[in-house]
Amino acid sequence: MRMFSLKNFASEEDGAVTVDWVVLTAAVVALVGIAMAGIKGNMSSVGQNVQNYLSSVSVP
Repeated sequence: MRMFSLKNFASEEDGAVTVDWVVLTAAVVALVGIAMAGIKGNMSSVGQNVQNYLSSVSVP
């Protein structure tokens, strides 16, 4: 059984990749949230315009 040593703990790099992925994933989620908030207001008018167009078009 290995004893805990602060010197060994500071030199370990095993968790660095995990921290990188967590930070990267959090950044992507935040950017998607910001993009969705920006698009949210315009989506209802786009849907209404599509509905109006499709209801006025006849298929031969």
